[in-house]
Amino acid sequence: MSNHQPDPASPLPASGVLRAPSLGDAPGVRHAFFTRWGGVSTGLYAGLNMGIGSSDDPSAVRENRRKAADFLGLPDADITTPWQIHSAEAVIVTEPITADRPRADGVVTKTPGLAIGVVTADCGPILFADSKAGVVGAAHAGWRGAAGGVIEATIARMEECGARRENIVAVLGPTITQANYEVGTGMRAEVLDGTPDAARFFVPGIADDKAQFDLPGFILARLARAGVAGSFIGRCTYAEEDLFFSFRRATHRGEADYGRQLAAIAIDR
Repeated sequence: MSNHQPDPASPLPASGVLRAPSLGDAPGVRHAFFTRWGGVSTGLYAGLNMGIGSSDDPSAVRENRRKAADFLGLPDADITTPWQIHSAEAVIVTEPITADRPRADGVVTKTPGLAIGVVTADCGPILFADSKAGVVGAAHAGWRGAAGGVIEATIARMEECGARRENIVAVLGPTITQANYEVGTGMRAEVLDGTPDAARFFVPGIADDKAQFDLPGFILARLARAGVAGSFIGRCTYAEEDLFFSFRRATHRGEADYGRQLAAIAIDR
């Protein structure tokens, strides 16, 4: 990616934002899976780094998030994201939260004009909507959160807000895919301990003690088992460096930190 960054006042390029038809067709719902294109961060974070928890310049992250809110058509809004801890916790929010963010990996709202989301850099960002009930949600689903129940917890919080799971549409955004996700036997055992039928999402790795894990497939299976229609946007964070930040890619290169991309959703005012 080029180190040249646009002026802070410039808008995000529409070609650098991904949208899912199933959510785009939902009346009264706005959403976006943002890539790393169009932001003001530099260096390791070059582009649209949304990670409050990264070591990037906080003012750059704030400007990047402002750009995202503006793209969603909510220029005066803050995008509420939780303090993600790879848990199965999901919370309901009714107003913007920028300080004392809840420690959770799922966030749900029925408040019009309140943008919510999650940040990721290989884990699965899932956006949910029940447009009939006017309820939306977002979940950060790494292997630990997905196996632990964050998907199901997010759906349950949506139901508490009036959603019906048969009306919920869920889309998994850019996520690391099986070809690039080598894991150890310990992680495989933990997943299988909680989900015995998940063996089909692992194939042998190059080394005897390694396996390749299909995280998108596992997430879609959890959604289906929960009775929610789900789809995958089909993009790999590790493989597409020009578009996405990747924790694993940064780790393989010995880099000190990494950027995060945002998945966000809101109900119209």
